[in-house]
Amino acid sequence: MSTFQSLGLSPNILKAIEAEGYKTPTPIQEQAIPPLLDGRDVLAVAQTGTGKTAAFSLPVLEIMNNRTHPNKSIKALILSPTRELAAQIDQRFAAYSKHMDISHMVIFGGVKQGAQVSKLRRGVDILVATPGRLLDLIGQGHIDITKVEFFVLDEADRMLDMGFIRDIRKVLLLLPKKRQNLLFSATMPKTIAELADSILKNAITIDVSPKQKTVKRITQKIMFVRKADKRRLLVKIIKAEKVQCAIVFTRTKHGANRLVKQLAQSGVDASAIHGNKSQGARTKALAGFKNGEIPILVATDIASRGIDVDDVTHVFNYDLPNEPESYVHRIGRTARAGKDGIAYAFCDESESGYLVGIEQVTGTTIPRDLTQEFHYANAIPKPGQKAGKIKEAKSSKPNNRNKKSAPKQGSSNNNNSNRRQGGQTNSNQSQGRGNRSNNNRSNQNTNNNSSQRRNNSDQSRSPSRRDRAQNQQRDD
Repeated sequence: MSTFQSLGLSPNILKAIEAEGYKTPTPIQEQAIPPLLDGRDVLAVAQTGTGKTAAFSLPVLEIMNNRTHPNKSIKALILSPTRELAAQIDQRFAAYSKHMDISHMVIFGGVKQGAQVSKLRRGVDILVATPGRLLDLIGQGHIDITKVEFFVLDEADRMLDMGFIRDIRKVLLLLPKKRQNLLFSATMPKTIAELADSILKNAITIDVSPKQKTVKRITQKIMFVRKADKRRLLVKIIKAEKVQCAIVFTRTKHGANRLVKQLAQSGVDASAIHGNKSQGARTKALAGFKNGEIPILVATDIASRGIDVDDVTHVFNYDLPNEPESYVHRIGRTARAGKDGIAYAFCDESESGYLVGIEQVTGTTIPRDLTQEFHYANAIPKPGQKAGKIKEAKSSKPNNRNKKSAPKQGSSNNNNSNRRQGGQTNSNQSQGRGNRSNNNRSNQNTNNNSSQRRNNSDQSRSPSRRDRAQNQQRDD
């Protein structure tokens, strides 16, 4: 087993990481640091919790500390998908560089840019940023990335999931061609491989799979339950096991808010963290969770990137993720720093296909709890069931027919009603003004406006795929 000293790090860095309690390098650190110190591009498959932040930040600091930089221009740029993860990375740079004369800062949206711009004007060596705020400040002339020597793309898979590929390509066009590239991703789908090919040159690929190591320390359990009973099951477990530090994952932001309110009604303190929360609210919730004031943190997958708490004892998959890889990422929030953890997953009848996908990806069958009070047998996957979302064909077809026929029925009924009401109205108003034709036109306009309002309402209830993707991007 190697040591940090054997990796070629300087005394200043060794002193800093010793103060952080680091004893021996993790697998990703052991494999990534030497080639990065040699100036190689690196493609690493590693999840949060494996020590990947130190794997790229330590060699960047080591190389920068050994080079002479006459001015304070940005030498290293780290792109992160979320504010929380960006802030966490910047905190790590602060800890590792405490004995060096290297400046760093983080920028992200959701807060006013004044303080960020002021610090940028004083010069910075290392910049950690989310794509949106970075491009905004570049467009305003506050940031110059033409002298960047190190480019790090962290959580690349989540970047693409959030629709940041265009922003990433814009940033790449502004960077100098001669630079060292580091790409880290929790998964390696085809899209990431293609992106890596377009960024990296003569790269070393490192694949650190934490799945088996994580599973050994995590007690997993799947519970089949009606959707309406999930909250009661969650409350019962929290109280029975006296849970003091847990993350509950929901699929949507609205679902996270609703669950926090329901838990409060059941006497359970909780706070939500997701993209619709202000940066101040997110920071406060995360700080309260870290210091133990808030025992339960309800989070969406995107907002949870950057939650780095070693004391999480329980993870609850309140809603099963529609991406199987996200399940592994979620449960990896517990069993950290050599500790054990518990991961519960609730599966309702509409999510059985998601469970099939999760077990296919992980290659394991999650232990079932068929004796819990709220057990619902219909939620168990059927023999031979395919992975993915359960199609609701019975309800969708009638709804489509109703949507098409409703305007016709409404139009017919309104016309009949208007002919009756119009006659009365015209008769009454003809005594005052004698303007029957104007009233008919007014009634017809009213019908058209009413129909238009119904059409608009139907459209608002059926957001497009692009709208849903844009809503998800607001987590940044």
